[in-house]
Amino acid sequence: MPGEPALPTGELVLYQTEDGRTKVECRFVDETLWLSQALIAELFQVSVATVNEHIKNILDEGEVPPGPTIRKFRIVRREGPRDVEREIEHYNLDAILAVGYRVRSERGTQFRRWATERLSEYLVKGFTMDDLRLKNPPGAGAGAPDYFDELLERIRDIRASEKRMYLRVREIFSLAGDYDPGRKETLRDRIFRGGVRSPRIPLSQ
Repeated sequence: MPGEPALPTGELVLYQTEDGRTKVECRFVDETLWLSQALIAELFQVSVATVNEHIKNILDEGEVPPGPTIRKFRIVRREGPRDVEREIEHYNLDAILAVGYRVRSERGTQFRRWATERLSEYLVKGFTMDDLRLKNPPGAGAGAPDYFDELLERIRDIRASEKRMYLRVREIFSLAGDYDPGRKETLRDRIFRGGVRSPRIPLSQ
């Protein structure tokens, strides 16, 4: 029914910091990660009260909208000798990142350094990728999406763009114009192509 806390579905992703000192179990639902305030505090090595204060300020300032940012999950946890089911508020990745930019801790500094590196790479190169994640796709039935096919499709679209094709044709013609069968690069190209005499084209293409 609408408004009821969500059941704990989706993939559980174990996040571990580079130094191996912190491991946090994240819930992956609706293409985003969800963490409780306690887990956010564990992630950034601060108190729950600090996280609560930052989240309150983030919502008050309109940095993230409260509707899609907060979701309640029914979680079973151990309390003394009993397993108790509780409705716990969780916060999505947008809120987690916003907290990471505000907390003052060693872990928060590490997070901001990582985020700055990714942003710098994006601004300089026009893209940033998680190579390890792309090399290790989620298993069947894991519940997490695999975006590798989307990545390939976007690359094909970029390569097929009119300006890219024009630049490639210009490059081929310029290389064909200075073709010299005696040059080392040309000899290497002929060996690679099985002795076929053709305009020299770098092997990287």
